[in-house]
Amino acid sequence: MSRAVTLLGPQRRPSVQHVLRDLDPDAPVATVTAGWLDREPDDAELQGLLGGRALNLGLHGRWLDVHERDPEYANAERDHDTALGELRTMYLSRLDHALHAAYGVGQARESRPRNSQAALDDAIEVIRLVDRQHLARVRDAQRAFDAAWRPQERPVLAEHRDEVRQVLARTPAVVLAGGHVGELVRVLHLFDVGRHLPDVVIAWSAGAMALSERVVLFHDFVPHGVAGTEVYSEGLGVVRGLVPLPHMRRRLRVNDPVRMSVLARRFAPARCIVLDDGVRLPLAGDGQPPAQARVLDSDGQVTEVGAA
Repeated sequence: MSRAVTLLGPQRRPSVQHVLRDLDPDAPVATVTAGWLDREPDDAELQGLLGGRALNLGLHGRWLDVHERDPEYANAERDHDTALGELRTMYLSRLDHALHAAYGVGQARESRPRNSQAALDDAIEVIRLVDRQHLARVRDAQRAFDAAWRPQERPVLAEHRDEVRQVLARTPAVVLAGGHVGELVRVLHLFDVGRHLPDVVIAWSAGAMALSERVVLFHDFVPHGVAGTEVYSEGLGVVRGLVPLPHMRRRLRVNDPVRMSVLARRFAPARCIVLDDGVRLPLAGDGQPPAQARVLDSDGQVTEVGAA
């Protein structure tokens, strides 16, 4: 990995400014706050942390401009979103059954552990199959949409892509903030940000999730009951072999070793990495986290990479 990538915990107590202190203080820094949606321009605090040198790519605003100036594409995209929503509904139904089966097997107390372990292995493999099939269908649907509508050739989109490319070409670093991960991933792909990232990349929360190979949504505590962890879409693939888990202790039943074990084993060999408050993880040249980084092990316990 040629880029220097740093993953941060949630920025309730900001640390992003410390990561950038080795850069030229006069060099501009690109920022992505598209996950904030309509609050995207409200970046005064981030601007202050970066010493007033932030250049906001304005991706959400650009997306709104595309919809306003190219209504044909906007209608096509809305129809595409509906199709993706249908795929997700069917996926979540299948996933729910697969997860409950795995949890049931994992919580059972059989007299022959070898048998129950084999059954759990099988149950986790079913979850993996459901995940793979869904991600493949989402990928196929996106490729079909892109082939039909060729966004790179539409004048308004091409204009915005070129402007984004030019900004990124003159900045040594980019900062990706959190927010709504689905919308963030959408505009990062739409404006082809992944191909033009500078040498230094810093991200937290949804920004960290968007950098991964697979965007994994997770929240055990929701108003309607207990939700399952789902594979949402493909990310930028800048961070490989890791599944970022921002706000993990707020969102997951970390005291349930069965659920945590299923989560860790489901995505193996990728490692589920904890991005709680105060975490700062510079990734090595091969993309691997430092020894003190915390990950979920196969037993559902949080442990340091060096001890795993």
